[in-house]
Amino acid sequence: MATYALKANIREALGKKNEALRENGLIPSVLYGHGIKNQNLSVKRNDFLKIYQTAGTSSLIDLQIDETKPVKTLIHDIQSDPKSSEIIHIDFYQIKENEKITTEVELEFIGEAPAVKELGGILVKNYDEIEIECFPKDLELIDTIKVDLSVLKTFNDAIHIKDLKVPAEIKIMVSPDEVVALVTEPEEEKIEVPVAEVPAEPELAEKKGKESEEGGAPVEKAEAEKIEKADKTAEKK
Repeated sequence: MATYALKANIREALGKKNEALRENGLIPSVLYGHGIKNQNLSVKRNDFLKIYQTAGTSSLIDLQIDETKPVKTLIHDIQSDPKSSEIIHIDFYQIKENEKITTEVELEFIGEAPAVKELGGILVKNYDEIEIECFPKDLELIDTIKVDLSVLKTFNDAIHIKDLKVPAEIKIMVSPDEVVALVTEPEEEKIEVPVAEVPAEPELAEKKGKESEEGGAPVEKAEAEKIEKADKTAEKK
């Protein structure tokens, strides 16, 4: 892993005065670390962006403050404007060569999963980067962690943290049984079956009438005929 160099200056401006720095192409920053005094700094935006695009948060940066001897640091945190996404503050963490550090390393997915190419499955990635622990000098042993997708031949296959290959000096700070990537079955296309239409009210009434003619008079008609017959019998008497 490469080491990058960046210049910084002691920053006197604090609070709202930092806006003036940003307008002049500088990013307010702070340097801290175990056993050292915090220092308020500023770095040139363009210089920092060139490094950050390739170094990310897992590469060592030799930070030179004014004319002092450079110190080895990691980018520990970045604050961005929620509207413009522009970086407005940086936290640098000064490391010690004899102390282990934790940082994030990017996963590099290589190859093609047969379960995707041949079976039409869907590749699912649960991690883009993972946390590691090591001594600062051991960061030079690793740029990214490669993940070979060609082992995903069926929907039952999965790549776990324990399957990742890293140098012995690097410790992965994630549970070995965590799944890094797998392939799921494609979603079945649902075919909608038309629902039988329910007859409208007039049709129901018509159907009821027909059934009455075939199977006998409706209740109302039978009652009317019964009353009419009773009247005729009374007249004869």
